[in-house]
This record gives sequence, C-alpha cells and structure tokens, in this order.
Amino acid sequence: MSTQTQGTAMQNAASSRHTSSAAINADTSRDETRSLIAASKVNGTNVYNRQGDSLGSIYDVMIDKPSGKVDYAIMAFGGFLGMGQNYHPLPWHVLTYDEHLGGYVTDLDPKYLQGGPAYASSDTPDWGSGEYGRQVDDYYARSTPGLGL
Repeated sequence: MSTQTQGTAMQNAASSRHTSSAAINADTSRDETRSLIAASKVNGTNVYNRQGDSLGSIYDVMIDKPSGKVDYAIMAFGGFLGMGQNYHPLPWHVLTYDEHLGGYVTDLDPKYLQGGPAYASSDTPDWGSGEYGRQVDDYYARSTPGLGL
C-alpha cells in the first residue's frame, strides 16, 4: 500500500470513529429510560415546590468521581433573562422527579433557598477542598429537619 493510500485509509478510519462517536453521543443525549437520564438533559430542567410553583432550574450537576453518583444539583435561581442570577447548590437527595410536572420537586421553602449557600457566575466556589460541599450539606441538614444527610 502506498504512503498516500495508507494516509487516506487512516483519515477515513479516524473520520468513521468520530462519526460513530458523535452518533452515539447524540443518541445518548436524546434517549432516556424511566430511571436514567443524560446529564445534558437534566441541565435546564425546572425545579418546583410541592405546590407546583417554579423555583428555578437545574444549571448543572456535581458528580462524585469515585461513585459516579450525583451529589449536588446547581440550581439557577432569581435574576431576569440570566442577569443577576445566583447559583444554589442543593444536595441531590432533596430533589425528586415528578413526571407530571416534567421537573424536579423539593420540599424546601424558597426562604431557605435564598438564605442558603449561593454564588454568582463570576464567583464560582472552590469545590476542591471539600469545605464548600460540607457547608452546603451542613446548611441543608440544619434547615430541613428530616432531610439530614
């Protein structure tokens, strides 16, 4: 096989792998089961209280690397058209999915959310030391009797 033919074959194989990978990723982000959902579909999902009032939406999720489980949902809260919006990390266990609402529901009072740990997009917290996660856990364990960790 000539050098040019080998190069073309390698480019075609790389292109095929990229296309296959992209197709798989597209299918994964669209598909979900009754118990599984792609993280990309969680982002943007509304969060409601038990009365069905919208409290905000999921901006992102924080996943524990060793276990692969979601530890926190970062909820976008307040602001208008994305301006002045704050991000409130919530322990994942305080949310339940409601199929009828098509979003997550929490028993947390909006006043607890407003008083909880939060940050602006320009002031992302340092999750690396574990201290910020402990502050979030401690706050919601104190503020929500019966929802302790």
